[in-house]
Amino acid sequence: MKEAAFHYARWLEWGVRAGVVVLLVGFIAYVSGLLPAHVPLEQLPQFWHLPASTYLEKTATPTGWGWLALAYKGDLSGLLGISILLGCSLLPLMRLLVLYIQRRDRVYAGITLAIAGVMVLAASGVLT
Repeated sequence: MKEAAFHYARWLEWGVRAGVVVLLVGFIAYVSGLLPAHVPLEQLPQFWHLPASTYLEKTATPTGWGWLALAYKGDLSGLLGISILLGCSLLPLMRLLVLYIQRRDRVYAGITLAIAGVMVLAASGVLT
């Protein structure tokens, strides 16, 4: 069991590192002006008071996974790092699944597969 925990922790560590790096690079690119903003900084104060749905409508900001099309925009590029951080446990889970299958540990393999399935279903947006 220690081996499985070690593999999970190691893979998770690399996912978190990648997410943090992408988040920082996106933020630096936004703040420095290397990436153009979807909503220019000087226009933000006129939208701050709006409800989220109105903000999204007035700024033509997509919902769901639509932000991926605008990930090159400075103000939305940080979402890529956040997404990596939120989903970085999926790859370690897949590594555990392989390990459990190799050991013929069907119970843990089933639990791991169920957890991964719930994560993918939640991220898909089908439930919302």
